[in-house]
Formats: sequence, C-alpha cells, structure tokens
Amino acid sequence: MNCPGACLVFDSERHSYRELPLRLAEYGSVSRYEREGVLHGLLRVRAFTQDDAHVYCTLDQVKDEVIDICEAIDELYRAFGFEDVGLELSTKPAKAIGSEGVWAQAEAALAAALDEQGRDYTLNPGDGAFYGPKIDFHVRDALGRSWQLGTCQLDFFMPERFDLSYQGADNSEHRPVMIHRALLGSLERFVGILIEHYGGRFPAWLAPVQARIVPVADRFCAYAEEVAAELRADSIRVEVDRRNEGVGRKIRDAELAKVPFVAVVGEREAESGQVSLRSHDDGELGAIEIAAAAARITTRWSPESLDSTAMQGTPNARAAERPAPC
Repeated sequence: MNCPGACLVFDSERHSYRELPLRLAEYGSVSRYEREGVLHGLLRVRAFTQDDAHVYCTLDQVKDEVIDICEAIDELYRAFGFEDVGLELSTKPAKAIGSEGVWAQAEAALAAALDEQGRDYTLNPGDGAFYGPKIDFHVRDALGRSWQLGTCQLDFFMPERFDLSYQGADNSEHRPVMIHRALLGSLERFVGILIEHYGGRFPAWLAPVQARIVPVADRFCAYAEEVAAELRADSIRVEVDRRNEGVGRKIRDAELAKVPFVAVVGEREAESGQVSLRSHDDGELGAIEIAAAAARITTRWSPESLDSTAMQGTPNARAAERPAPC
C-alpha cells in the first residue's frame, strides 16, 4: 500500500495546527499476489491503480472530514449512474491496536458523521481494520451484484509508528489522526463494473466515441471531416467512417459499437450545412444544423443534466434477463 509514503511526505516538514486538515491525494499503484484461481478479468487483478488519499487532522475535525468524503462519493457515484449504494460501519476487530477509549471516540465520530447526514447504514461489528474503524460504500450494479468501492478509514496506528506530529495551539507536539480514503477504489475493477453495468452502452459523456460521422459516398468524406472538425471544437469525441461500405452497414456497425450519436451526411446535408442526426436513445432526430447537433450531444453531460436520465444513460438491460446472484 502507499500509506507509508504519505506519512513520509507529511513528516518531511513541520506542521502547525493551522494547516490541518492536510489532504494528500495520489493515484497509487498497488500489488497483491492473488491466487490464480480467483483472477477475474479487470475485476480481480494482481496489480491495480487506486485513487488513494490520506487526510491528517485532529480528532475534532474527523466528523467534518468524513462528511466531506461521503458527499464527494455521492456526487461521483451519481454521475456514473449508480443509485443503489449501501453503507457499512465496521467497528473494532478482535485483533486491534490502541486503547478502548480511543476506539470508542473514533467509532462515535464516524457514526456521528453518518447520523448528521441522515444516512442509513449497516453496523458491521468486528470488521474494522486493526488500526481503526471504517465506513465502506457498497454499490449494486445492473446485474444485481454488490461491490465494495469507496472507503473511509480512521488510523491511529500509522501516525504512531512514523512518529508524526504537529504543533498545537499550546506550542506542544500533538499526534494527528490519519484518514485513509478511496472514492472508486481500484480503477481497473471500477472500469470492469462500469462496463457490465451499462453492457458497454455508456452514456454520451462517458463513451470513448461520442459521435460517428457516416458519409453516404466517398465524395462526401471531405464534408464529413468538416463536420467532425466543428464537433471536435466543442470537445466532442468524434470519428469519420470512411470505409467502402453501404450506409446501412455503417449505421448498423455504429449501433453495435454502441456509439451514442450517428450523423449521416450526403448531398442534401452538404448543400444545407446540416447533418442527419440519429441518437442511440431517441432514434432519428432529422436534419439539423451542425451547431444544433453539437448542442444536442453536449447537453448529455452538462452540469444541469447531472441528475437526469439523459446524463445517466441506460443500465445494462441484461440485468432483467438474469436472476439475481445468490
């Protein structure tokens, strides 16, 4: 894990209580020798990248920091279309370090942060880390499977082992509390979960290719490139299908590739400066101006549509066809 490195960064210079909370974030590489029989594509690997962060704060600041972390996780999961999110509060395990008083105070701080937000959570007695209690976020995907993603853990052990300290208001040295947090956890595993959740049919803002331009004949490829250039100017990820195939085949291939938008251009569109736009969600949208097509595509990831079904896309339809896992 990368936690010792964060402690070394903290300990590289002196800190005042005025600097706390101090938040250090990184995309850390993590290795774990998983048994060969449990390796499973992107979902369980031996080396992965974690959106890791460590917060150094006082015990009195723990509640506010935990609330901020929970709200950040809410915003992130909502953007990706995950709405069925459960929380677990894990308490002191049988093998733990630290005094009972410190553990009770830490568990109370986490519970107070959850209660203040009015969150429903499940108590998971004895499943905390040996160094402190934790909150785990469990997401249920479109196939009905539950995944533990985000986590927020209190740690009194590592600051002690690395002899970390800050100068308090009384000019004496005090030990900080360390909060480990991950929002998505393993990025590789999250990508695997996301692919299954949407069945590869990502919402427009997330799709690798957001629009594909289909010229009806080779002589319209130049106009198709002009359209693509205008869409790229609006930060739209677009490609031109220049293959020597029929229009129907090209549109069908775009559908199979789950490209959110297809713009067909021919003689009529080239003369009028338009495109015939087709949406994966809404079907044929007719001939519209290029600027209007760009606006139609970009509204699918505008801040105003963050909570809309257009932003979220459509979860994997196969979930309705499969029984829930045991």
